[in-house]
Amino acid sequence: MLIGLLQCDDVAPQLQLDHGNYPAMFAALLGGAATEQGETLQWQVWRCLDGDIPDDLEAVDAWLTTGSKFGVNDGLEWVAALEEFVRELYAAGKPLVGICFGHQLIGKALGGEVIKSPKGWGIGLSFNQVTSREAWMEPWQDELDLLVSHQDQVVSLPPGGCALGGSGFCSHYLMRVGACFLGVQGHPEFSREYSRDLMRLRRELVGDARVREGTATLTAKVDDNLMAHWMLNFMRQAMAARAG
Repeated sequence: MLIGLLQCDDVAPQLQLDHGNYPAMFAALLGGAATEQGETLQWQVWRCLDGDIPDDLEAVDAWLTTGSKFGVNDGLEWVAALEEFVRELYAAGKPLVGICFGHQLIGKALGGEVIKSPKGWGIGLSFNQVTSREAWMEPWQDELDLLVSHQDQVVSLPPGGCALGGSGFCSHYLMRVGACFLGVQGHPEFSREYSRDLMRLRRELVGDARVREGTATLTAKVDDNLMAHWMLNFMRQAMAARAG
């Protein structure tokens, strides 16, 4: 499978030495799951944050959008251009998985609502209940606990959207839109160590109390590998549905 990575941010320079950048994080996450499934992945990266928006929907088999420190409501030109590309992908039935910012991008681009949550920052490990079981959710479990770092949330689903899981903090944590788009608010590509260092880096922005709470969650089990399998399964299912 050839995956097109729509890169919407860089890991902070002071953290890249220890943790790498987003393309390497996603290659490790999904590459490991693909190997377990007997498959090899190939990657092509577009640096959307630099205005590099793809011009060919068919350049890859499936698309993946990273998180970002930027917001979908910030009024940035490259975000508006990427929204238009997302709408073109959806109209064509091309598979797309959105992570955090990418999840919110799907929601906003297709007519949902994204706001800065009055509940404040979500950081550390988030604990979520999966409320709807779908065929690509294999291996199955009814919980999905992933690392997070976000203020914005999808609060209203776009037409054709279905909430598949969430929590009291984030009700639309996992969503599917139509047969070809999947969004998740969590970061399956994050490691505990990166999450800890990112919280420390953003301490002044997030606040000491929230960082202390987020750090305390890092001892719990993370469902990163499970989500990687679900993402690959979803991409294959969407590809097969499109092929007819």
